[in-house]
Parts: sequence; structure tokens; C-alpha cells
Amino acid sequence: MNVAANPVDVAYLITGILFIVGLKYLSSPATARLGNRVAAAGMLLALTATLLDHHVVSFLWIVIGVVIGAIVGLVSARSVKMTAMPQMVALFNGAGGGAAALVATAEFLRQISSGIPPTSDAAVTTMLSTVIGALSFSGSIVAFLKLQELMTGRPITYVGQQIVNAAILLVVLGASVCVIAGASPMTAFATAAAAALVLGVLFVLPIGGADMPVVISLLNAFTGLAAAATGFVLGNDILIISGALVGASGTLLTVLMGKAMNRSLTNVLFGAFGQVIPGSAPAAAGGKSANIRAASPEDVAAMLAYARLVVIVPGYGMAVAQAQHAVRKLASNLEARGVTVKYAIHPVAGRMPGHMNVLLAEADVPYPSLFDMEDINPEFPETNVALIIGANDVTNPAARNDRTSPIYGMPILDVDQADHVVVLKRSMRSGFAGIDNPLYEDPRCMMLFGDAKESVEKVAAAIKDV
Repeated sequence: MNVAANPVDVAYLITGILFIVGLKYLSSPATARLGNRVAAAGMLLALTATLLDHHVVSFLWIVIGVVIGAIVGLVSARSVKMTAMPQMVALFNGAGGGAAALVATAEFLRQISSGIPPTSDAAVTTMLSTVIGALSFSGSIVAFLKLQELMTGRPITYVGQQIVNAAILLVVLGASVCVIAGASPMTAFATAAAAALVLGVLFVLPIGGADMPVVISLLNAFTGLAAAATGFVLGNDILIISGALVGASGTLLTVLMGKAMNRSLTNVLFGAFGQVIPGSAPAAAGGKSANIRAASPEDVAAMLAYARLVVIVPGYGMAVAQAQHAVRKLASNLEARGVTVKYAIHPVAGRMPGHMNVLLAEADVPYPSLFDMEDINPEFPETNVALIIGANDVTNPAARNDRTSPIYGMPILDVDQADHVVVLKRSMRSGFAGIDNPLYEDPRCMMLFGDAKESVEKVAAAIKDV
């Protein structure tokens, strides 16, 4: 017997395929734009199929939501600078988690109001969606506040913090069990949701700003799990598929980020990295050490113009100054003189995974010129000049030499092995991790102080006169 395929199910199947293909393309900067378009086409197909489903009773609120969401998305995409992209990712991720929690809550209230208690399976998936979504929402908001510097980026800790977190987690689990067992479901549900929101805040507070790439990836995985659980609650296949994809990719990215920092996930979550420890060396306060050598744009231009190999190391300072286009022009000027220019990309440079790749792609830097840390490190001994643009923590040799340093053991870019090192910074303030960088006192290191974009433009102009 032939059974006609449900058009909605077929559309969801095609959507799932488009999501998988898009995710595959997103794994490489060279194909990331195509991957984004493929995934967006899949999302449009899924939304259209859902709206055509006969379960939709009224389109009024859907249309209102689409209009509001389209306006917010369009304004955000056009107005948010690349430097604020991590913050926007955190907000959007929080919105996804919050949406999953709200949908699960609405479905739970509908079932309760109908007088028919939810089955055990439905209660389990509802609680997973609500709890994980609420935790992801509040945690993402705290991550946004830290990244936006509306609150301190340093870990916020207090005595007995882990005990408090464990107690709140027990409350979440206990209340969830009560809901599943049918004991005072409304009160238990509200308790579990509220406790999850509090736990999300306390979960991110003790994590330092330097660990935000890892935290964003982890919260992204949480949101994916919440969306998948919501798919089970609603019986929606595409939500299950897309949520599983987001959860899996976020988990893998979290593991890769931790590996790049040579730190376990438990150390990231509970190590309070970047916390000021009494008796440790204080972070640079903005003054200049007597061992710091300042350079002029003309000095740097002469060094670069007569080099054979120049390795540019971009960091968050480049993003803040929006200097990527100026850096591309400088590289073109050097290449016109026969200088080989390469870009060294540390996995956690910037404030989200792939931050530097996105910025340099925006400036049309050829993808083959970008080298991962493990590929470029062997070339630093042959490098004439390592040009560091705002990358502080990922070039800090204390990670190799100082066992007392919070970043000891973290793989870094071996810029100190180059013949000469030039660092572009506004001042001697420490990086996002809040620790000093002894590289700056190395005899081979010179500092070019000022706005990164203006400094690069001056160097590029001076090269023409060399």
C-alpha cells in the first residue's frame, strides 16, 4: 500500500539536509559564506512549512513576531560592529535558550489546564527544555554583560560558591522529579525554572573574560540541547534535528577550545581563571617599564620593508580599532616589495571562536595566507619580524616559562623566537586575562603605541619612502 508523504515532513527532511550541508561548509572560512546561505535557505523552508501546517490556528501573533524579529535582526546585523559580534552571539544564544524554555512552559501550562496530566515522557522532555533553556538564557546574559564590559570581566567568586551552586542544582533536580512524579506540578515547575535561572547566573559569574570563547561554545551547546528537547515536547522533527546539530557542534567546539588552551572543561568552569590572587604579580597599570623600547612608524616600516618573512598576529586590539583593512593594505605593500606575509591565527584570539578569521575575511585576506597555531609556530625561528596587533595573552611566554602564571601550559604563538617582535598597543595595560606579558621587556621587542588602525596606516605610508 502506498502512503502519500506529508509535505511538511518532506520539507523538514530537506531542511535537515540543508542544515547539515551548511554546517559542513561553515567548518572552513573559505566556504563559510556559502554555508550561511545554505543554512538560511533551510531555515526559511522550515518556517514556511511550519506556517502552512494545519495545526496553526491564527497567523496574527505569528506575523507580529516575524515583523518584530525581522526588524531586530536587520538592525542588529547592520549596526553591530564586528568587535561586538561576540556580545551579539551571546544575546542571540540566550534568546534561543529563552525561547525553548518559554515554549516548553506554554506546552506544560496547556497540558495542566486541560486537566490531563502530562505523561512521564512528556514531563521529562518538558523539564529538560525548561531547565536547560532557562540556564542558557541567564548564563548568556551574564556572558553578554562581561563581554560588553557592563560588569567586570574578572571572575566573581565568594566563599562556598561551589556548595551554593550544588545546592541550587539539587533544588532544580528535586523540583523536576516532583513535576515528573505529579506532586504539586505547578509549584515544582516554577521552582525548577526559577532555580535554573539563578544557576545560570552563578554558573557564569566565576568564569573570567579570557574563557568567554569556551563559555559561549558551551552555552551554545546548552541551547541546542534545549531546542532538541523542545522538539520532543512538540513532536517537531526539525527542532530535534537542528537542536541536536547545534548541541553536538557546540560540544565539539567547546572541547576544541579547551584543548587549544590546554585546560580541561572543569578547570574552565571552576578554576576562576584570571582571578587576582594576593601575592601574585599585579597586572600592568598602564605605565611603561624602563625596559620597554618604543618605536616610531618609520622604524617599524624600515624593519618590515627589508624583511624576507613577516608574520602578522591579529588579536582583539585589531578588532577594536577596525584595523583589518589597513592591515590588508600594509601586507599588500610589503608583498609588492617581495616580502612574504603570513597571518598567525590562535584558536582563542579575540572573544569568540573564529573571530580573527571573520575579520580578515571581511578585508579579503586570502585564506591560504591564514595559518593555524600548530602550522605557523615552526616558522617563527625563520621569521624576520613578528607584527603583533593587539594580541596579548596568546603571545605571552609566561605560558611556557612561569609555573605560577594562570595561563601556564596554554599553547601560545611562539613569536618570541622571531628575529624581531613589534607590538602595536594603545598602552601597557594588560590583556583580557588581566596578567602582564614579559615579552614586552624582551630586547628583541619594540612597542608602537597608539590606535592600531592609525599606526598600521602610518607604517604602510612610511614603507613607500623606504
